[in-house]
Amino acid sequence: MLNRRFAEMTNHESVIRKIFMYGKGRAAEVGYDNVFDYSLGNPSVPVPASFNKAIEDILATRDDLTVHGYSPILGIDEAREAVAASLERRFGVHYRKEHVFMAVSAAGAVAHALRAVLERPEDEILTFAPYFSEYKPYVEGAGGRLVVVPADIESFQINFEAFERLLSPQVKGILVNTPNNPSGVVYSAGTLRRLAQILNQKQLEYGRSIYIISDEPYRELVFSGVESPFVASFYANTFTCYSFSKSMSIPGERIGYVAVHPDSEDAALAVDVFGQISREIGHNCPPSLMQLAVAQCLEETSDLSVYEENKKILYQELTNLGFCCVEPGGTFYMFPRSLEPDDAAFCERAKKYDLLLVPGSGFGCPGHFRIAYCVPTEKVKRSLEAFRRLARDYREQG
Repeated sequence: MLNRRFAEMTNHESVIRKIFMYGKGRAAEVGYDNVFDYSLGNPSVPVPASFNKAIEDILATRDDLTVHGYSPILGIDEAREAVAASLERRFGVHYRKEHVFMAVSAAGAVAHALRAVLERPEDEILTFAPYFSEYKPYVEGAGGRLVVVPADIESFQINFEAFERLLSPQVKGILVNTPNNPSGVVYSAGTLRRLAQILNQKQLEYGRSIYIISDEPYRELVFSGVESPFVASFYANTFTCYSFSKSMSIPGERIGYVAVHPDSEDAALAVDVFGQISREIGHNCPPSLMQLAVAQCLEETSDLSVYEENKKILYQELTNLGFCCVEPGGTFYMFPRSLEPDDAAFCERAKKYDLLLVPGSGFGCPGHFRIAYCVPTEKVKRSLEAFRRLARDYREQG
């Protein structure tokens, strides 16, 4: 008999993927241009030329064993050294190669970080609504329990009153995502400073470490005039989980890393622990070619300006139509309130106008919906009439 837990999970497939597949079918019926699919966070801008050039150079100058063979289990030294040097230069934290573990994108990085801190079934990971819906299987798959701190829907900064109420000796880690999927909000320096202060106090009270696991695939997607503080600068016991998927538009290459703060407890041991976790879960080395390629252009990004343009267009129109929405500071997501309390019913109704939106309940925040506006700007503009018709529908209903 197959594993019952995984068999049961097939009855609870990702809502995002389900809507995306509906969109593909609908596009086959009425044409791609007539379906406004805002479901999936798939980058829509070209890869930076420097990344493709790096791959060409590597293939032309490196031997096949280096390029296509197994990498060391902790990652290729060249890539680890480049990541450490970049982080130190950009954020002033003294990372070295031994603090960096190369991973299969941010998801793989988070999977390793969770397993490093969770030991018993009663161990808890706290995260803040709204949160990426896959966190629940990530945490449960690592043997722990996800506890969700309710959202402050006026700002989508941390709801500290609820957070302090939920902190307990069972909490082993705090899973943070800024810039945030799905809200697009960037945690302020004040928010991160207060979070660090509370956790430092609790570490003293409990007599043990509490780790921040900082999920940062949208670190570079920050809009004009918005400051995006580096989480690890505020709190030593931080595992920084990063992916190049969004910044370089290479989600299919599945490459990222975990960086262990040099001043954290067990900093000298953590990366080796990640290596042992890889043995257990069959992670066993990210692609060598991708490690070598990102090492050559770590701080390059795609032209991300289209996302800010799309945000401006949508935010202005939706607020004019009466939608309540916290303005995103980055990413390519927006998280307005739905026009009725039942967000699933709202998103189902939006399908009448071929608007594919994701209900907020799956992100721990009912009464909202997510828009992933990583689509061509011309399509964003054409979708506005569909939003107008949807809003008019609700107004006429009263």
